[in-house]
Amino acid sequence: MIVVTGATGGLGGAAVEHLLERIPADRIGVSVRDTAKAQHFVDRGVRVRQGSYEDPAALRDSFAGAEQVLLVSGNDPTADIVSLHRTAIEAAVDVGSQRILYTSQQGAVPGNPYRPSDIHIATEAILADSGVAWTALRNGAYGPLDQVLGPWQRTGEIAQPEDGPVPYTDRADVAEATAALLAGDRTVDGPVDFTAPTAVTFDDAAKIASDLTGRTIRRIVLDDEQWVADQITPGVPEQMARFMLTWYQAARAGYFAETGPLLAELLGREPRTAADRLAAQIAT
Repeated sequence: MIVVTGATGGLGGAAVEHLLERIPADRIGVSVRDTAKAQHFVDRGVRVRQGSYEDPAALRDSFAGAEQVLLVSGNDPTADIVSLHRTAIEAAVDVGSQRILYTSQQGAVPGNPYRPSDIHIATEAILADSGVAWTALRNGAYGPLDQVLGPWQRTGEIAQPEDGPVPYTDRADVAEATAALLAGDRTVDGPVDFTAPTAVTFDDAAKIASDLTGRTIRRIVLDDEQWVADQITPGVPEQMARFMLTWYQAARAGYFAETGPLLAELLGREPRTAADRLAAQIAT
């Protein structure tokens, strides 16, 4: 059996959907906080059990019989995420899982100023010491592009801090490739990059957007402190703004610049690029 955590979230849920296209539903289990939100999986024959990283006993029950477990990383900024991940890894080991897959982050290496990197580095170290086979999927940035580009369609500007090349990756592609790994299309060990084929800067994005829209989309480089102040004005807490700034600092330092071929190999096609995603965004 393959057990997926976070299956009521975007990435975990999409991975389960792709698994259902590849293997029988009775070989899939999900571990979720709220089983009512996973009723659509129950209706399709998936085993649904309550589990959370805060409850080791429930987690072990939800993992029972799992040959593989997909651990979707936690994102609660108030929690001790590394300890919660340790609990989940230990639960998977306790039930005899043969492989743990973990949703890590591209650039999860010492020195990266983007603060979640420390969580992923620590979790990967726990996996390495777990005694079972493991795969850390170092996913490229897969959030909505507007989260990093800002409201460029309205303003005609990409006004953000200094950046660097990033292979902005489609979450749907990541979910599909993750399911392919879980279903046994290929086995990989240790940390691997899941990225789009091309890393682009905001200058590149402005040119792509200009070509797609026929408008001149300008790239405006904001001073870090000015950007933080601009975030605080509408109500973003300063601590959160400075946390977000570390992502731009990591990008400009080149921590997200590398790309890898594995995502394309697992998909059997080229992943969607930033240009593809911008084109789709404009079309809607």
